[in-house]
Amino acid sequence: MPKVSEFYGIQIIFYLNEHGTPHFHARYSGGRVSIAIESLEILKGSIAPRAMRLVSEWAAAHRAELLESWKEARAGRLPKPIPPLE
Repeated sequence: MPKVSEFYGIQIIFYLNEHGTPHFHARYSGGRVSIAIESLEILKGSIAPRAMRLVSEWAAAHRAELLESWKEARAGRLPKPIPPLE
């Protein structure tokens, strides 16, 4: 499960060879959430509301990179790092 970004204690990860809707995972303070890349809809799980707002802001700014990372992970390759939220 490669980590592609980390900011404010939030880890953004992909699992290799995943299927279904293009999505990524965020982990923060014991919580986990799966988020659709296109719509930023929560597919499963939850994290603290403030952390979720930060993840949504970051993901909106990096949609193209997230989609490319999804494709890499789906092909079983390690995705490239994505800059953190500043």
